[in-house]
Amino acid sequence: MAEDSDLERTEPASARKLEQAREKGNVLRSRELATLAVLLASAAVIALLGVVMFQGLDQVMRNALSFDQADVANVSMMGRGLLEAGIDGVLLYLPMALTVLIAAVVANLMLSGWVFSTQALQFNFSKLNPISGIGRMFSMNSLAELVKALLKGSLIAGVAGWMIWHQHDGILALATQPLESAVTHFGQIALLTFLASVAAFTVIVLLDVPFQIWNYHHGLRMTKEEVRQEGKETEGDPQIKARIRSLQREVARRRMMQAIPQADVVVTNPLHFAVALKYEEKGMSAPVVVAKGSQLVAERIKELAREHRVPVVEAPPLARALHRHVEVGDVVPGALFTAVAQVLAYVYQLNQSLDPVLPSDWQVPPKLDPAARNEAT
Repeated sequence: MAEDSDLERTEPASARKLEQAREKGNVLRSRELATLAVLLASAAVIALLGVVMFQGLDQVMRNALSFDQADVANVSMMGRGLLEAGIDGVLLYLPMALTVLIAAVVANLMLSGWVFSTQALQFNFSKLNPISGIGRMFSMNSLAELVKALLKGSLIAGVAGWMIWHQHDGILALATQPLESAVTHFGQIALLTFLASVAAFTVIVLLDVPFQIWNYHHGLRMTKEEVRQEGKETEGDPQIKARIRSLQREVARRRMMQAIPQADVVVTNPLHFAVALKYEEKGMSAPVVVAKGSQLVAERIKELAREHRVPVVEAPPLARALHRHVEVGDVVPGALFTAVAQVLAYVYQLNQSLDPVLPSDWQVPPKLDPAARNEAT
């Protein structure tokens, strides 16, 4: 049962899945929104430039149909006249064509933004599979599109029919009016009917856009296994990452061990921790921790120190404080300067064969000594 539930696409699409879909040209679209934008742009152009366009079309028709007997006999003149009429017609309707084109582009950009994908243009043999095509024809998405088309057609036809029926007296009166006034009145009736149909289509768009958003993200849902696999691909396989961290620690440990022969002293507690310190008066402002470790690593540090004749000093409070609060490569904090100075003074006397006495009272602030803090609590 667990495997079955994993195969269900119950997880929302990740950002990477959405980006991959965009790269393939699979973006959020609403044909109804684009259609509405085209209709509104057309209505706006007609409302603003309708009279000018009608007058221009009238003039184009007059010019195209005005010719004399010589023009009829000259085939080239007839062809040139038709060409001029065609060019004038194109120029006349060019503003509407540009407006409609811009509206269609903007409507698509509103939902998906700008996307340029060459993958969508590539030939795909699977699209020629008749079985897949039949499956798409009878899919739930196709059924939803069919129902939407029927509702859309019924709504728009009903609104347009109601507008025509509501204005039937004015339509019948067109037959008794002069030609110019009848044409103007008919244009008004047609524009009102068109605007009413666009208003009805707006209702369809308000329902379609949320549905398309839901359907797009629903189609890109992922299974739990896909989410886990994507996590491995983006963040890395946990086992590989653990292996890399292990190798990094090993490299750092080897580098740390190589620095022990150059250390001035190794401070121990003595069983659990070991910290190697190095100090040069000319090149360092304060002693630096060059190596540290606990348990087996601490034993290895002490072994290397003895092999290379590096003094090993038992200073439990200082060893615990340095191991807890100072990382390899960092300088000793000011609060531990006094205790470190005690150790370095002891080592100096030891190197001078002065038979020094190991301090019994290490000047380590209790707040930096883990053992002291545990006792206090």
